[in-house]
Amino acid sequence: MAIAKAVEREPVSPSDKPRWWPTMHRALSFLAVVLTLCAVWEGYKALGLAIDGPALPCGLTKMPVCPNDKSMPHLWTIFNALVQPVRRGETEILLVHLLKAALFTWREAATGFVIGSLIGFTLGAVFGRFLLLERSLMPYIVASQTVPLLAIAPMVVIWGSRLNWPAWLSVSIISAYLTFFPVTINTLRGLRSPNPMAVELMRSYAASEMQILWKLRLPAALPYIFTALKVSATASVIGAIVGELPTGIAEGLGRVLLSFSYFFTLGPEKLYAAIFGAALLGIVFAALIALAERIVLPKSRRLSE
Repeated sequence: MAIAKAVEREPVSPSDKPRWWPTMHRALSFLAVVLTLCAVWEGYKALGLAIDGPALPCGLTKMPVCPNDKSMPHLWTIFNALVQPVRRGETEILLVHLLKAALFTWREAATGFVIGSLIGFTLGAVFGRFLLLERSLMPYIVASQTVPLLAIAPMVVIWGSRLNWPAWLSVSIISAYLTFFPVTINTLRGLRSPNPMAVELMRSYAASEMQILWKLRLPAALPYIFTALKVSATASVIGAIVGELPTGIAEGLGRVLLSFSYFFTLGPEKLYAAIFGAALLGIVFAALIALAERIVLPKSRRLSE
């Protein structure tokens, strides 16, 4: 009986926790962060009204950001705008409008993500094989990321119009421009991560460089590549939104954000709702890549675990 009671009182080790516990723990942590940010938003707004008063002009406020309803609407005002019509006289609510725009932008971002990832992986594999090419071209690839995206986007749009590309393809190319760089760097790092003794062992068995790449270097590089893909997923969304502005595409989030910014003083809650929608799109895209990583890689090989 004493032994049975001791076994019953023995604490449960982490390995004995239910399989769903890590997922639940991450979900609760994410929810706690969201609730904290909401509390900070509303707390800052309440503090500003308490210090300066609701009638004080924004230019005279002592707070770094004017906490009135124009610059910082209440969160419930923003969420209420989601179920209101986009414009007077229309039946489509803002939430449906944002979902359609987000889906359109995601298609452009996903296309650019695939193109940029393939280019980045190819460059990383080539640089990993030929050191001379890496030393010759890597400075130019690094320098390409210092050019502002707003300067490149109009040029890509002009080139696309002369080549009779559809406008969405120009946006995808702009998105690929932000995607390929982290994939290139992490692929190169990952392909060089295997133990040199393992590489020499495969060469001693007369393995070709292509066999070494696919059977040794690529499996070792997958954790690094997935880390880069999660970064590139959010970058591709940014590239797609910025690329939609000079192309004149009216269906994506870029045009929605631009339109609501024109009428910010009349309806700031709509612009904030569109901003939150764009942020959520990037989070969902990165979550899809993280899910693929969990399917492909065991937990022991993930760099983020």
